[in-house]
Amino acid sequence: MDDKDLELLRILEENSRLSAQEIGSMTNLIQAEVEARIHALEESQVIRKYTSVINWEKAGNSEVSAIIELKVSPERDFGYDRIAERLSRFRQVRSLRLITGTYDLQVMVSGKDMQEVSRFVSEHVAPMDRIRETATHIVMKSYKENGNTLFEQQETERLPYSF
Repeated sequence: MDDKDLELLRILEENSRLSAQEIGSMTNLIQAEVEARIHALEESQVIRKYTSVINWEKAGNSEVSAIIELKVSPERDFGYDRIAERLSRFRQVRSLRLITGTYDLQVMVSGKDMQEVSRFVSEHVAPMDRIRETATHIVMKSYKENGNTLFEQQETERLPYSF
């Protein structure tokens, strides 16, 4: 991995729909080299997936999200990995992180309403072996997700100018 690969990754992270020709002109690489580098990054699993950022509220399918903090008793020889693997299998789980501080794991979940999220926590998460405590926080509004600002683009207000 060299500086050009890192530059390619930054460009793709910002907009993965750019063509190899467009990326080539941005990086001073020929189209074939861009394609070869991207293919190598995909094969080595550095690029794991391409995705879209969707405004589900505008699509008429808004969901409720919650952040669940978990205190977990780590397993001998496996630490937090086994419980994290079990949690990650649930479709409701959007992200899962090992964190520092009072809690051990942070889980972002979503459901069609607060009752579904509540049932998921009480029926699936809280009763799991090694889960000692949960704290659930309902997300009221998201302003930025995965580096993408979720504000509506408004025309910039022109500032008064005088001499």
